[in-house]
Amino acid sequence: MRTKKALTLDDARKIAAAAETEAIGNNWPVCIAVVDDGAHLLYFQRLDGAQLASIDIALAKARSALLGKRATKVYEDMISGGRHAALSMPGITFLEGGVPIIVDGEPVGAVGVSGVKSSQDAQIAQAGIDALFA
Repeated sequence: MRTKKALTLDDARKIAAAAETEAIGNNWPVCIAVVDDGAHLLYFQRLDGAQLASIDIALAKARSALLGKRATKVYEDMISGGRHAALSMPGITFLEGGVPIIVDGEPVGAVGVSGVKSSQDAQIAQAGIDALFA
């Protein structure tokens, strides 16, 4: 058996707080979802003014990043590059803004953000992850 690292609720709160700071600093109303290594919701917040559709999108981005062990930008780029057959991949959201949390080469969770441009969503998610390792 191997031992694996796991996100704690405190870790998720730290990630979300840093992501929130990034979003508020840019005046971006977003939803922020943090999932564990099973793609289950660990922490969620919707900033004031964030659209309701962003709730489900943020969670889907986080789950997609975790399940694929890669940022969802990879999937968005596939579709933009013409690989439309990728649309048949089950459970994947093809929008940038989901970023996996990798520790010792293994995914321990992911962050998904939705509410502004996809690249800005990814910037917010990465700011949260960076705070975990600071």
